[in-house]
Amino acid sequence: MILFKIFISAFLIDNVVLMRFLALCPFIGMSTDEDKSIGMGLAVTFVTVLATGVTWPLFHFVLRPLGLEFLQILAFILIIAALVQLVEFYLKKTAPALYGAMGIYLALITTNCAILAVTFDNISKQYTFIESVVYALGVALGFLLSLLLMAGIRSRIRTSPLPGFLKGTPILFVTAALLSMAFMGFSGLVK
Repeated sequence: MILFKIFISAFLIDNVVLMRFLALCPFIGMSTDEDKSIGMGLAVTFVTVLATGVTWPLFHFVLRPLGLEFLQILAFILIIAALVQLVEFYLKKTAPALYGAMGIYLALITTNCAILAVTFDNISKQYTFIESVVYALGVALGFLLSLLLMAGIRSRIRTSPLPGFLKGTPILFVTAALLSMAFMGFSGLVK
């Protein structure tokens, strides 16, 4: 039951984009259509879960016992960067169209503050390894959900008449704000 609560909390209640306002650059940049959103969401999910699977034991079995907690940021960023390179090589070989569509946003996964935040959250919340992986999966799938929601709304916006001053970026931020307010309704879901 605790794993389910951790997952739902990470997925809906503390949604990394809509409630914590992290990873806004790929949220706006990669939500232009559903295919790009799914590709970015799955890449971030892979990196987030794998980064958690590597950083949790690194911190608990190497950095903490040796008193090297101050190297946490550096070590975690290096691990995330290496994992992003693996994803990049894989996409380049297996899905060149998606690789080309993701462009600079694929490299930006390395500096995606949401992934780094997940690794720090797992340590600060003192989750076990399994709880950490479930939390990472919830956060990553919550990111994917927010991308898909925004992609669906953007497809409707493209065909809707808008006042000139709202066209482009302004309507995206108004939409993101409305989505955030809607997600506030999940706050009482898990106690």
